[in-house]
Amino acid sequence: MSDSISTPSETAGSSDAESEFGTVAEVAEQKSVRLAKRERLIASGAEAYPVSVPLTTTIPAVRAKYAELVADDVTGDVVGLAGRIVHLRNTGKLCFASLQSGDGSRIQAMVSLAAVGEDALALWKELVDLGDHVFVSGEVISSRRGELSIMVAEWKIASKALLPLPNLHSELSEETRVRSRYLDLIVRESARNVVRTRAAVVASLRKTFTDRDYIEVETPMLQVMHGGAAARPFATHSNAFDTELYLRIAPELFLKRAVVGGIDRVYEINRNFRNEGADSTHSPEFAMLELYEAYGDYNSMAELTQTMIQNAALVVSGSHVVTWADGTEYDLGGDWDRISMYGSLSEAAGVEITPETSVAELKALADAEGVEVHLPNHGKLVEELWEHFVKGSLVSPTFVMDFPVETSPLTRAHRSIPGVVEKWDLYIRGFELATAYSELVDPVIQRQRFVEQALLGAAGDVEAMRLDEEFLRALEFGMPPSGGMGMGIDRLLMALTGLGIRETILFPLVK
Repeated sequence: MSDSISTPSETAGSSDAESEFGTVAEVAEQKSVRLAKRERLIASGAEAYPVSVPLTTTIPAVRAKYAELVADDVTGDVVGLAGRIVHLRNTGKLCFASLQSGDGSRIQAMVSLAAVGEDALALWKELVDLGDHVFVSGEVISSRRGELSIMVAEWKIASKALLPLPNLHSELSEETRVRSRYLDLIVRESARNVVRTRAAVVASLRKTFTDRDYIEVETPMLQVMHGGAAARPFATHSNAFDTELYLRIAPELFLKRAVVGGIDRVYEINRNFRNEGADSTHSPEFAMLELYEAYGDYNSMAELTQTMIQNAALVVSGSHVVTWADGTEYDLGGDWDRISMYGSLSEAAGVEITPETSVAELKALADAEGVEVHLPNHGKLVEELWEHFVKGSLVSPTFVMDFPVETSPLTRAHRSIPGVVEKWDLYIRGFELATAYSELVDPVIQRQRFVEQALLGAAGDVEAMRLDEEFLRALEFGMPPSGGMGMGIDRLLMALTGLGIRETILFPLVK
């Protein structure tokens, strides 16, 4: 019999190792056993890691083609395919193995003395283990129990696994799933489904933009001046240029340059980096969609965003009602609610709050509610109070409209309400999913806003934006009236699947 003790990757914690994979000593012993088998395999003249194997088909293709076979059927068709061994039973003159492909499809391989000969059967029993990738060639049949199988005439190792798989009949801990995602993908169908869902969602987004004549571009990740969001950047140093650089916190200021240059409908699906907290909805590295449309505004951005997310829901679930991982159904259909930030805050707090409400009044309310605000000004107090009073009550998809000017330095002033800007945040599943503006394109006012941000930075606000002369110069050549929107791709997957952010990111950053 092959060794079948389940062991972890060497990076797994000791507690996980003992609970899910066996002890550290067992891990070391099993690796030693497999290394010895690798050496015997090579000594026999075979390869432990051949450059290729003579495939003629795949496990999913065989399952699709021969789905109608019944017990004891034979086809006369010989195929060559490969997969990872996820179940192994060696019994006398006939051995059984379950081979799994990357998509989770499985097929049974039957290795018999009569078909492969004594030497090949002995080597199979001696050298093949759970977790190995193997190539098999033989006739497609159905076993006596009706299981689709390959009656193996020839086999060879495609890749020798030095560590056995985790127990396929037990749940992996969240720690192991996140730190060793490759094991998660092998073991859990739901983990593989998230990867495919994400790919389908991104393809859906791109189709929506293609249908609307948007152009996809790429903007710099390394920037001499970080901007486009209120966030702390990661800093690095360029040896070639002997200068400090920043990983981008947003692509906004470069995408707006593209609009200045005449790319009227532009978007980017990009990686952003923010040197701040990590929790169930935040990751220091994340994927983001950002787009700009000349002659659009925050209202047209709301309509586009709703359509885009509803299109993605159709791809994921076939309807606007999605089913989350816990079985909850969530309706993304219809026209979504739009509420005013100031109006909804006033109603929830039981006191009228307007853009004219003083900082002292807001601070008194915040103190009474136990809401702490770092470097409080009117805008920060309003937003923190809104989150305290209103955010938790939002269930259905909701656009929260019209924000304080102090917290939105890149946004156009509201066309009819003094003291606020034309910005919305979209809340789905209780968290912020997207934000959009009627973009500020007046370079004179934009310079004033940057100066105000610089003053905040000088006062200790580490998230304040910097004055970007190159961006202002671009605006001075004339940017048309525009709408812009940004949305987290990881968070969109959260809204569609009900999972946390560490599940929707394939390889999340963990300490």
